[in-house]
Amino acid sequence: MEVFRIRGGIPLRGEVRASGSKNATLPAFAAALLTSEPCVIENVPNLSDVRFMAEILRHLGAEVEELGSGSWRITASEISSKAPYELVRKMRASVCLLGPLIARLGKARVALPGGCVIGQRPIDLHLKAFSSLGCEVQVNEGDVVVDATGLKGSAVFLGGRHGSTVTGTANAIMTAVLTPGITKLESAACEPEIADLCRMLLAMGARIENTGGHHLTIHGVESLGGCRHRIIADRIEIGTYCIAAAITGGDITVSKADTSHLGAFLDKMKEAGITFEEHRSQIKARLASSGLNPIELTTLPYPGYPTDLQAQACALACLAPGPSIVTERVYPNRFMHVPELNRMGAKIKVKGNLSLINGPQELNGAEVMATDLRASVSLVLAGLIGKNRTSINRVYHLDRGYEFIEKKLKKCGANISRLNY
Repeated sequence: MEVFRIRGGIPLRGEVRASGSKNATLPAFAAALLTSEPCVIENVPNLSDVRFMAEILRHLGAEVEELGSGSWRITASEISSKAPYELVRKMRASVCLLGPLIARLGKARVALPGGCVIGQRPIDLHLKAFSSLGCEVQVNEGDVVVDATGLKGSAVFLGGRHGSTVTGTANAIMTAVLTPGITKLESAACEPEIADLCRMLLAMGARIENTGGHHLTIHGVESLGGCRHRIIADRIEIGTYCIAAAITGGDITVSKADTSHLGAFLDKMKEAGITFEEHRSQIKARLASSGLNPIELTTLPYPGYPTDLQAQACALACLAPGPSIVTERVYPNRFMHVPELNRMGAKIKVKGNLSLINGPQELNGAEVMATDLRASVSLVLAGLIGKNRTSINRVYHLDRGYEFIEKKLKKCGANISRLNY
């Protein structure tokens, strides 16, 4: 078992390079199954989830090559329609395989996925989308079984109780690009990662109108070709390092950063007392001389404040004088980090989908446990300012979403080590 050990109290200063987006990479790997021609995907982050996806694609019959410097080549000349549980259990994003398999082969059998446990994250909207497109869908012995003999263009509504489904939108798009006729997607997710997927599909020859919007029109084509595609920067990683700079009282410059996807985050963090300097593809973050202010924010689907930066904001709010309120509207049960932060001295109460944070509080090092990949980075942030030593167990969660996190933090001066037990 691997553990992060951190000694806090050091202001972080330096420059880190933004990695490619994990949430854009995994659908892009799946999209390569839509063609028999090679797809070269660049700026791919070195993450365990990426390697899990590569393993699944190889099992399906695709040739997957790591070319170096973050580039991969995927050639899916002949592929199978079955993805077994022993592979897909490792991550929820494996559900994105359904759309390409249905579109390319006319059938699919994919085990219900695993991954982070953030409340209930059902795939009902995915299955509803496939049914709307004329598929026969069953869940049989833990597998999603789809017969796409009757596949045809149609109107598909992708809205759900807590907003649009991001992976469901990706699945619907990848199915529709090879579906005969015209498909109209209503209430589609418009996250940058979805726009990035559309950009790749357009390069492959797909016909998609209004990319980046909530209402997409897709004209099905007979076949798609290969492409070369560069993954966008990881907006969640960029935001995390900006908060790391402020919470430690230092300053960090993130290079290769596209801040156009971070409007709501930057707006809220400025209110909280973080100052930013942007120059071309760089952003520099530091705490304002006036110090931190209490936070009041609500997570929402894009372009709202990202749920994947909610836990980091909670850690930051522990240092702000006065009460802060964080409302989680995307995954209402996403507060598994709160008990661990409270073990370190935070005073946070959870009421329904509200997190009530009473600051400022002095945080102390403790032994804590990571629970999911994005929220658990809040424990790293707390460890960076905690007195004495913090030990974080289950760091494999962090390895799923943050490329070389301890190396990047060390580069900025952090006292952090990865230990094996």
